[in-house]
Amino acid sequence: MSSVFDDLAISHRFADLPPAFHTVVPPQPLANSRLLHVNKELAAQLGLDVSRLGEQEFLDVVSGQAPLPGGLTVSAVYSGHQFGVWAGQLGDGRAHLLGQIDTPNGPQELQLKGAGKTPYSRMGDGRAVLRSSVREYLASEAMAGLGIATSRALALVSSDTPVYRETVETGAIVTRVAPSFVRFGSFEHWANDASRVRELLDYVLREFYPELIVDGESEQERVCRFLQEVTHRSATMVADWQTVGFCHGVMNTDNMSILGLTIDYGPYGFMDRFRVNHVCNHSDNQGRYAWNAQPAVVHWNLYRLASALMVLDLDADLLKERLQTFEASFLKRFHANLQAKFGLRTWQEDDAQLVDDWWRLLHNSGADFTLSFRALAQAGKAPEAFVGLFEGAEDQAQAWWQAYSQRLTLDGSDTAEQREAMNRVNPLYVLRNHLAEQAIQAAAKDDASEIETLMLLLRDPYTERTGYEAYAMPPPEGSAELAVSCSS
Repeated sequence: MSSVFDDLAISHRFADLPPAFHTVVPPQPLANSRLLHVNKELAAQLGLDVSRLGEQEFLDVVSGQAPLPGGLTVSAVYSGHQFGVWAGQLGDGRAHLLGQIDTPNGPQELQLKGAGKTPYSRMGDGRAVLRSSVREYLASEAMAGLGIATSRALALVSSDTPVYRETVETGAIVTRVAPSFVRFGSFEHWANDASRVRELLDYVLREFYPELIVDGESEQERVCRFLQEVTHRSATMVADWQTVGFCHGVMNTDNMSILGLTIDYGPYGFMDRFRVNHVCNHSDNQGRYAWNAQPAVVHWNLYRLASALMVLDLDADLLKERLQTFEASFLKRFHANLQAKFGLRTWQEDDAQLVDDWWRLLHNSGADFTLSFRALAQAGKAPEAFVGLFEGAEDQAQAWWQAYSQRLTLDGSDTAEQREAMNRVNPLYVLRNHLAEQAIQAAAKDDASEIETLMLLLRDPYTERTGYEAYAMPPPEGSAELAVSCSS
């Protein structure tokens, strides 16, 4: 009988690196594993036969009961700074890399999260709870729907395995998908070993940045171009986060992708009521990873990456020059996003003040981040209703609306065509915490219907769908401040 995976080109190129970078370790399956949900759209992109995803062979692989045919199951070692403090050796404490699938859109690695202990689990059990697994499964697809660089999620497996956190919870496994799971911390781990940094850098460049390799160039030139590209991608990623109100929650260097992807969804959150210093992680007592701090934190993390690369005996000033391109890359993307979201044909220097006044209005009124942006397209038709969104700051809202209206007129942007364009960049649906909680509660009963509904909406979050009005509403009273911590 043919295999579900027969038509895939499977390899294990990360596992082919020297053993210092990883440990071969088999997953530890959960009890009575069940396929709760599978992402058929992503499966098709990987080259899987969607009609066969219900077969036992597929479940065996995504539940850790069998290896990926042609792959080699390993867990990676890395180190990192956590909440700004050097944490030493870390690693895939509950993740198993199954192998790599070569697709028309490039290589994609499959990784199980929650499949048991590894040599890097430290005091952990290597497990993931259903609650956090549902959140990661949905979040990565929500970000993909928003067009933000991210890892993806292929499958969600539930089980009868108890997992002990603050309470007894259900064990689950998420199959993550990304071109690579190499992190800033992967380089930091070898910051005192030039040969290992060089090996890892050569692998990353060869596999994911081949356009940066130039024959006959010096190592200094190659590393500088590499660092500038990682800086650019990371700046673009965090600019995209800022303009959809996304907070990552735990932006440690071991959670920063070397490819500029959003990875490691834990205590994340999409803002409901806007606060400029919003903190989504209940464990972040100092507000290090607040919404308004995220760009600076990414820049700080890039400096840590550059510090690790200095073991190659590079010119620190030249690396610093590349790091200093962060602000220009961030602002270029940030302003381009806002130009589209505000429906402006051009971006002018004075528009920065209009944006600052907008954030101030949202902060003072506590208005809903997503719905406030969405309302901009219809504000001209009903300015009184628009001003009414900003309870307690109506005078400020009126003044801002007048300035914005004048700007639209000056720009020639107040047209039906521009308003339609705004609705294609200002989402109506985002993965609010209370919606994720609804899906979690249903999943605990082996009911994936809420997951399926959210996947439908979040794949195309810009198109209004009849019958789903409740999913576009702010959270009901009492659920807006759901606490999400690192254990989530």
